[in-house]
Amino acid sequence: MLTHTGNAINKLPNLTFTIVSDSTTADLYRSIRTHLTSLIPGLTPNDISTMSLGLSHSLSRHKLKFSADKVDTMIVQAIALLDDLDKELNVYAMRVKEWYGWHFPEMAKIINDNMAYAKVIKSIGMRSAASTTDLSDILPEEIEVALKAAAEVSMGTEITKEDLENINALAEQVIELADYRAQLSAYLTSRMNAIAPNLTVLVGELVGARLIAHAGSLMNLAKSPASTVQILGAEKALFRALKTKHDTPKYGLIYHASLIGQSTGKNKGKVARMLATKTTLGLRVDALADEKDESAALGIHLRTKVENRVRSLEGKPIIPRNAAPRQPGKWDIKEAKKYNADVDAVMADADAEPATVAKAILADVEMKDDESEDETPKDKKQDKKGKKEKRKSLTIREKGGDEGDAEMTDAAVDAKEKKDKKEKKEKKDKKEKKEKKEKKEKSKETEVEKSKKRKSESPAPESERKKSKKDKKEKKKDKA
Repeated sequence: MLTHTGNAINKLPNLTFTIVSDSTTADLYRSIRTHLTSLIPGLTPNDISTMSLGLSHSLSRHKLKFSADKVDTMIVQAIALLDDLDKELNVYAMRVKEWYGWHFPEMAKIINDNMAYAKVIKSIGMRSAASTTDLSDILPEEIEVALKAAAEVSMGTEITKEDLENINALAEQVIELADYRAQLSAYLTSRMNAIAPNLTVLVGELVGARLIAHAGSLMNLAKSPASTVQILGAEKALFRALKTKHDTPKYGLIYHASLIGQSTGKNKGKVARMLATKTTLGLRVDALADEKDESAALGIHLRTKVENRVRSLEGKPIIPRNAAPRQPGKWDIKEAKKYNADVDAVMADADAEPATVAKAILADVEMKDDESEDETPKDKKQDKKGKKEKRKSLTIREKGGDEGDAEMTDAAVDAKEKKDKKEKKEKKDKKEKKEKKEKKEKSKETEVEKSKKRKSESPAPESERKKSKKDKKEKKKDKA
């Protein structure tokens, strides 16, 4: 501190000081602090303690004011509130659709967007007023025409003015919450672009904010390796896989990034690993760089690398280096899908065209193939009869006969089948007899071998034993 002040004073004209700052000066200031009450008259130890306490409070305030973690906490709180708002909005919007659906049920099928649904309720009120109200500011022309046509033939129940007031109040709440959510989303994007521009370019502001919130701060996230960033948010699945000795998860919160969503199923794991490595590089630049580059040149460069790698994996052409980044298209309200009634239209009096007949025959064949998998024994018998009839027709064609000779061919076919069955039975009987004979011969051979072994292993008779004992005694006597 002394060197900084001395250097600042030396910059003034006609002033030159030699600043000394070492262990001796530190000892000097320490001794002055200890003997300050004796050096300054009227100063009590209580005054010194209050002064030191105030100094410590002011220093801690200064540190909190300029800490980088404070900005991270804003992002953490904003993303948590955004998730809560999404849940509340979904619940409120579903309640509005259910409530107003009793009066105008067809409207839910025509309008999908919750915000547009609530605005239409506010502007229309009762469905009888739909034909006179102008909805061009809320809906496109096609949906507006369809809505007005449905309102005239609606099958909903009638409601009172008091019911409509409560429904309008709830719809107003939905609109206010949606507006506040849009405002909060814009605030989050601006904060993320200011604090972590490279992370925002690589994974998007929502995924980046969720990663920061899960890690606790930007610095903690920057300290973690790429493998941790890849599976951050899937801790339960990771420990379950380690416990049960199964495959570990390939991605966590980073799965919701646009680059992973664009890739196919088999390449998602590779893309997640590549994206995690690039995001760690961008994170460390965002967290530890002295001057943050808001243009996010590094993030754009890393993103193009990952995009080209994904394209090469999927066999698509690589994006050139100087190509302008693609911007996502604007979201528009679209009409909900309707049931196609033309599919069920039947022309009873008209003659069927050959093309339509061919299609119908193909459809019948496909249905029969599907049904053949689940055949019953009765169906199998019918198939056998059909095969017999085919054989009859073939024999008639081979012999050059007419359909009148069908009775003769029927007997011939039956005779052939009987002969085939007899031959098969005879072959089976012969095989069984041969196998039985072979088994008997093998059993006899094994019995003979066993008897031989028993005889060889059986002990010697008693006479031989006595002779062997006498011989041993005589040998002993001779030796003695």
